[in-house]
Amino acid sequence: MESDKIVEQRWKKRFATIVAGQTISLIGSSAVQFSLIWWLASKTASPIMMSLAGLFAFLPQLLLGPFAGVWIDRLKRKTVIICADMFIGLVAALFALSFLLWAPPYWMVCVVLGVRAIANVFHTPAIQAVVPMLVPSNDLMKANGWSQFLQAGAFMLGPVIGAAMYAAFSMPVILLTDLLGAIVASISIAIVHIPEIERKQKISSRFTQELKEGIAVYMQDRKLSFVTLIVAVSLVFFMPLSSMYPLMTSDYFKGTAWQASIIQITYSLGMMLGAGMMSQFKFKNKLFVALIGMIVLGVTTFVCGVLPASNLGFWIFAVVCLAMGASVNIYNIPYMSYMQENIPREAQGRAFSLVGSLMSLTMPLGLLVAGPVAEFYGVPFWFTIAGLLILAITMVGMIFYRKV
Repeated sequence: MESDKIVEQRWKKRFATIVAGQTISLIGSSAVQFSLIWWLASKTASPIMMSLAGLFAFLPQLLLGPFAGVWIDRLKRKTVIICADMFIGLVAALFALSFLLWAPPYWMVCVVLGVRAIANVFHTPAIQAVVPMLVPSNDLMKANGWSQFLQAGAFMLGPVIGAAMYAAFSMPVILLTDLLGAIVASISIAIVHIPEIERKQKISSRFTQELKEGIAVYMQDRKLSFVTLIVAVSLVFFMPLSSMYPLMTSDYFKGTAWQASIIQITYSLGMMLGAGMMSQFKFKNKLFVALIGMIVLGVTTFVCGVLPASNLGFWIFAVVCLAMGASVNIYNIPYMSYMQENIPREAQGRAFSLVGSLMSLTMPLGLLVAGPVAEFYGVPFWFTIAGLLILAITMVGMIFYRKV
């Protein structure tokens, strides 16, 4: 009994150290991201420009994701995470320097978001693949719940800090917080022992062969493939909204940077509540729970689109965003835990990268329609359409799920 307790304390300490460092880094990145996006939204007030920013942020995952996964499974995941963290920090520092030397054009923000996203292509799946190497399988839902809870807290604090810094400091000062956060995150990873992967098969000398093996491992699970398809199709309509949220506040509700940060806070608080709730349960049918989360996402998205452009409408919007944030973790945590439990550890880097690439594909596909539609008919119109389509797709998916 005592030995089990010691083992539990050991993995919790390692996991907490990594998550704490990553959370501090994420707070800095979230503050910087908010400041960059709000700067772009307030200067341009253009859904197409915001859509381009979102496209640049997601394009690297789409293009590089499958190949990054192979390298994540080949290399030490600790090294991958540290290099990715420091790359993000250095990019922010270089952009800070550009503000000191000249007035950067609007399109440069899109480029910076895209370059930062290159590091995230490696960072996110590497972190996700490290979790089951530290955490017992029975505790993955709990650990993922804790992780998402703290990440949501970072997303909540980031906009507040970002709005305060945007009002008080210049952009170069704001950007440097990203470098400080990256240093803290790298140190937290460096001091934790992460076990080496025990491979069941010898690493292939052929890059493409490893990529095919990653796809094959993933496709063998029919239910996982089916739910992934349902989620991906739904996100085609939802993901473009992530780049248009600032316009709901600045253009539709005629709000300020502080009001935009309130929306980010309520959304992140909802993510925290959803993560806290999911960490308390051990669901047997995790993938079906993920579909329920998508239903909630569809309902809340639709409600946002039909709100009046008034002060009351803004506060209702903030409350609805709370429920929307919760829905994200209602589907994400069970889905991620299912993958960590059922996909071999030596292939998880590739599996998570492939899923990330598929989900990233939803952004440019959605933006092809969402950008022009929102430009002509308004952002709320796309919220309404997206909510209805997500509901329809997910409900049909739930009907056929048990037959797969």
